[in-house]
Amino acid sequence: MSDPFPPDLASALESTQQARGRFGSRVFYFNQTGSTNDLAARAAERGDPEGTLFVAAAQTAGRGRLGRTWFSPPDAGLYVSTIIRRAEVIPWVTLAAGVAVAEGIRSATGLPAQLKWPNDVVAVGSRAFSARRKVAGVLAEASSGPAGVQHVILGFGINLRAGSFPPELADRAGSIEQELGRPIDGGAVLANVLVALNDATRTLVESGGASALLERWLALSPSARGASIEWDAGGAASRSGITAGVADDGALLVTTADGVERILSGEVRWR
Repeated sequence: MSDPFPPDLASALESTQQARGRFGSRVFYFNQTGSTNDLAARAAERGDPEGTLFVAAAQTAGRGRLGRTWFSPPDAGLYVSTIIRRAEVIPWVTLAAGVAVAEGIRSATGLPAQLKWPNDVVAVGSRAFSARRKVAGVLAEASSGPAGVQHVILGFGINLRAGSFPPELADRAGSIEQELGRPIDGGAVLANVLVALNDATRTLVESGGASALLERWLALSPSARGASIEWDAGGAASRSGITAGVADDGALLVTTADGVERILSGEVRWR
């Protein structure tokens, strides 16, 4: 059973009801849960509609990309998952979510958040790019059947306030309030992200392709062009090159001594 929805979150969602479309038409809130992605996955299997929202103030088993733990302490962030069913959206859901989270944070707080391929939202400061702190992340998990992908569970975690980050995260993770030096309205952040997610997914459906979305993504990700990176290629020695944009399918393009290469997954390190 879900817990009572906090008034500040409820008020923010009510004021954006039309602009956020189907996202948040049904909301389940938990003071603490294992993983909002797991809750959303079970709901999707039961047939719950796209846009059903699961929000938690804390997670005990939050996870991120590549099987990593997503640190989810109480009252420090927004931990959110929703169901995506539209076939036109599913191939681009990670890019759409990255755009939505970055644009939503910008709109709600004024923090000039940027994207780092494929799904990191980072705070922009005076430090070199590799030292910029991650304030949010996205995790998309697909469920497939004989006919292909049936639905995707889209999760995102946003660090609103300072938490006691583990030592291994202390120099890489941050929060919006730390970066701005002032309190922020978590309800406004959630509502603005959902408004941006509705806009990004509607753009995909109406345009019949991802070109407009990719333009928005690239505008938020200056490091996708001209940045020096390293990555591990299939267990071989680390490769290096200079970022050269994003392909139509979302792959990161990298110029190397051997030509332009495509990175679709794996760990990328900015230098």
